[in-house]
Amino acid sequence: MNQTHTEKKAKPVAPKVKELINASQSVILATTDAEGVPNSSYAPFVQMDQTFYILVSFMARHTKNLADGRKASLMFIEDESATKQIYARERLTIEAVPTQIERDSEVWNTVVARLKETHGKVVDVISGMGDFILIALKPVKGSYVNGFGSAYFVDQNLEIVEHRNDANHQSK
Repeated sequence: MNQTHTEKKAKPVAPKVKELINASQSVILATTDAEGVPNSSYAPFVQMDQTFYILVSFMARHTKNLADGRKASLMFIEDESATKQIYARERLTIEAVPTQIERDSEVWNTVVARLKETHGKVVDVISGMGDFILIALKPVKGSYVNGFGSAYFVDQNLEIVEHRNDANHQSK
């Protein structure tokens, strides 16, 4: 049965984006250094008030990039073992602006407590180490894909705002 034009344009339910985030314990990070050299990594996270927080060490290249205030890209992606089609894995990619949170501030204490609840006692150990800093990653915009022909722009609140069907695929 063919889908009608209207059905293809239908937005997925907003909770799908949140479900993908909630199914993840870590986020994939893409950053660049002062020379524009890219770096990809990951970090465990918590989300509070539309902001993602990560506790990261200066031993990792991405930490300096984030501490220097360079924009980052975050990715949440469906597990390969759960996907029906490897070329169309469900994923959310977000442009984000990083801000370092002052150690022992109210925000620091609240977020570190939440990280401990979510990721365990190891957070007590690493949050006490001087090379670990807390970074807030505030979404700017992004995209959500949940299959072929099903790609959407999302806003800073991670709400779907528009179907991304401007550039159709072309055959050879």
